[in-house]
Amino acid sequence: MADKSLPFTLAQLEAIASQVPTPFHLYDEAAMVANARAFYQAFSWVPGGFINHYAVKALPNPYILEALKKAGLGGDCSSLAELQLCEAVGIKGQDIMFTSNDTPAYEFQKAYELGAIINLDDISHIAFLEKSLGGKLPDMLCFRYNPGPLKEGNAIIGKPEEAKYGFTRAQLFEGYRLLRDRGVKRFGLHTMVASNELNPDYFVGTAEMLFELVVELNRELGIRFEYLNLGGGIGIPYRPNQTAVDLAALGGRIKAVYDRTIGAAGLGPIRIAMECGRMITGPYGYLVSHVLHKKAIYKNYVGLDACMANLMRPGMYGSYHHITVPGKENGPKKVYDVTGSLCENNDKFAVDREISDPAIGDLLVIHDTGAHGHAMGFNYNGKLRSAEVLWQGGSKFKVIRRAETLADHFATLDYPGLG
Repeated sequence: MADKSLPFTLAQLEAIASQVPTPFHLYDEAAMVANARAFYQAFSWVPGGFINHYAVKALPNPYILEALKKAGLGGDCSSLAELQLCEAVGIKGQDIMFTSNDTPAYEFQKAYELGAIINLDDISHIAFLEKSLGGKLPDMLCFRYNPGPLKEGNAIIGKPEEAKYGFTRAQLFEGYRLLRDRGVKRFGLHTMVASNELNPDYFVGTAEMLFELVVELNRELGIRFEYLNLGGGIGIPYRPNQTAVDLAALGGRIKAVYDRTIGAAGLGPIRIAMECGRMITGPYGYLVSHVLHKKAIYKNYVGLDACMANLMRPGMYGSYHHITVPGKENGPKKVYDVTGSLCENNDKFAVDREISDPAIGDLLVIHDTGAHGHAMGFNYNGKLRSAEVLWQGGSKFKVIRRAETLADHFATLDYPGLG
């Protein structure tokens, strides 16, 4: 069962809110780093070494990336901005995995400049990459495998055969043969077919699929792989009745599969990677807001100074995020829709949710916003993106992104009286 208690007290939260106007996203630095280290410990057995390329899209803030880098994490990038964030904090070389699709040449060029592992999404991209790099290919290349109907997806990522990503199985063999014949000596293989999955069997099955494929590719093409990326997708328990994936047990099960496939074939050591973002930081982020209004018509509503522009997952996807009213956890409960101020009826953080009954002016905390929270913010209705705050324990905190202003919002408009 997931523990949904808050790591900070109401007094600590009020002290931060007295200096940083709500709404803001608050991140627990120590918990993120400890979780990252536990992940590495679970895969410490990997003969060729293990790395998690943190999915930068989940929480693209350099202060977060800097903290995770100290715990050993690299970066999983899919855009120029994400590459530059990694470069700024000193993540470089093959600690970066660059996976993109419909990629412009300048992004491939930047990834190559940084020495990143370039993970191609389609067989036609081999020629495009070569042209982008002035007629040469990198020393090492990786392909993204889409197993299609051979592997089930899940509710978030959908069916692999309907996804726009990756090579078919036949294209993998054709693509690696082409690289081999062009003189490429170093090879990687990647897949990503699930998102926010809590069933560990899924990841064991994915590892088995890739390990067996590597053995087959070696047997048919005579090439050896030095890098295997099992993708990301390890989920988090958004709901109190859900259980987090046991990382140590998962690592042990994947080791057993590695030993009977890669190990038995004598193809190691191979560096194994993953690209988890949500699992690393998601549970340790909180959207902090004040209650502005309470309304009783056909339903009861609690209105916040936060809105869907600060956290779009519930409104867009119907996703569950736990809600706490600090200091009133054991008080009376009442059923509410918890809403924001956008001029859209789906601007709701919760629908028909029983929560501690707040008063106007109370702080309210929305859990598990440390991934795909602030990063997915937007400016509809002229709403401004909130601040991000790094909580460092006790009374220590740092504003790691200030809140936007109207001047920021109007800065790209060349119009008198704005900006």
